[in-house]
Amino acid sequence: MKFVKPAVFLFFMALVSTISAAKKPNILFIIADDQSPFDFKAYDPSSPLDAPVIGSLAVDGMTFDAAYHMGSMSGAVCSPSRTMIMSGRTLWHLPPRGKKHLKREQGITNGRDILNNTLPAVFNRAGYDTMRTCKKGNSYSLANAQFKVVHDATKRGGTAESGSAWHGQQVINYLNEREKKDDRNPFFIYFGFSHPHDVRDGTPELLEKYGAVNHRERKSLPPANPKAPKLPLNWLPKHPFHHGHPGLRDEVSVGGVWERRDKVTIRNEIGRQLACSENIDQQVGRVLKKLKAMGELDNTYIIYTADHGMAIGRHGLQGKQNLYEHTWRVPLFVKGPGIKAGSRVTGNVYLLDTLSTLCDLAGIAIPATSQGRSFKPVLMGKQDTIRDVLYGAYCGGTKPGMRSVRKGDWKLIKYDVMDGKVRQTQLFNLRENPHEYIVENHDSKVKAQSEAKPRPGQLNLADDPRHAGKLKEMEILLHSEMKRLGDPHRLWDQPKD
Repeated sequence: MKFVKPAVFLFFMALVSTISAAKKPNILFIIADDQSPFDFKAYDPSSPLDAPVIGSLAVDGMTFDAAYHMGSMSGAVCSPSRTMIMSGRTLWHLPPRGKKHLKREQGITNGRDILNNTLPAVFNRAGYDTMRTCKKGNSYSLANAQFKVVHDATKRGGTAESGSAWHGQQVINYLNEREKKDDRNPFFIYFGFSHPHDVRDGTPELLEKYGAVNHRERKSLPPANPKAPKLPLNWLPKHPFHHGHPGLRDEVSVGGVWERRDKVTIRNEIGRQLACSENIDQQVGRVLKKLKAMGELDNTYIIYTADHGMAIGRHGLQGKQNLYEHTWRVPLFVKGPGIKAGSRVTGNVYLLDTLSTLCDLAGIAIPATSQGRSFKPVLMGKQDTIRDVLYGAYCGGTKPGMRSVRKGDWKLIKYDVMDGKVRQTQLFNLRENPHEYIVENHDSKVKAQSEAKPRPGQLNLADDPRHAGKLKEMEILLHSEMKRLGDPHRLWDQPKD
């Protein structure tokens, strides 16, 4: 019997390791800041946003029609949202995220070692090269630091150095270095943007394209421009009741909008939003072009999403602190090996499912600390959804706040805010009323500006006796989800268990 020399054995093992590593898929996780799914033509065919690269992910991959973030107990909705992405934890079970975060933003963890089972930690242990670029702050800073390469900075300007191109360049630089070293390890790249979060300072050429300006003068309106995007169909000049967060920055202090909801201001701000979003599309295109040139693209799963949606005039609101579909939902496109081109699914996924899903796609054991579910079976065409019920919360202002639950076509939103002065219930059939029109949207003066044509039955159905049974069913379901998920609050008309 012949024995293999140690040097030959070591070479053979290194070769096997290299081949094995090459078979692992790469991950490119792309996340925008403050972007409604309805900005994209894949979700709203009438949208004027020109985003061909992100659109190609829908054409060549899968589009999710029901992807949500679970909510927030903070006005900075991005903070718990991004922590859920990193940790796979549900809203009320989030870990401490650093010194700047309030104690009330921490959840019940039961001593679990969550930090060492985050996205970067898990992929580092699996032999991946991990890299991150994104905005600074309002996220899980302890986990962010675990990426092997980190280039974070908040870039919301209108130049290559001060805007989204900076984030794109960090990824290009990383890929150039990888190519130079002939690095064959699989990679996990967290490709985050600071835009289209305000201040929405677009590049001059894109602002001109969308008929917008970077408006600075609080005492005057921006110039009216016929090229500016139309108002959203569910635009309102004012929300019919208080949202429950007095002095909320997004509703009163955003530069260029402030407390205005008039037609000229909102159209200009949407133009700025779309200018920033097209710039993001261009940066994604640069990175995909580089990956293709390197021969890495075909073995890469590309995920495009946002940390939450955004109102910008819809329902008379401006920010991200509400539970209407335009803000509770997120865009989600996924392209990669085994995913059928042009496929479309319901999904019923949360952003917190990201950790479990990416581990599943990469053949990595899902950490026991993750409370999310893998939606790989959906991506592989084996099923349409991974859950039947979706829960959402916002209570960054007065308590207990807003809650929502969705099952099938039906959705319930409840408001218990302003120390009991505002208590409202909304019931929508989303198949019949996808824009969540309420009675104010039917006002002739509103319709003259929004150009919407809501049908008579497209309303909040909570007070319609014909739907009393469905209302009761959804109320019970919401209470059940609140208990199951460890929600510490109860609404005015719920059992105090």
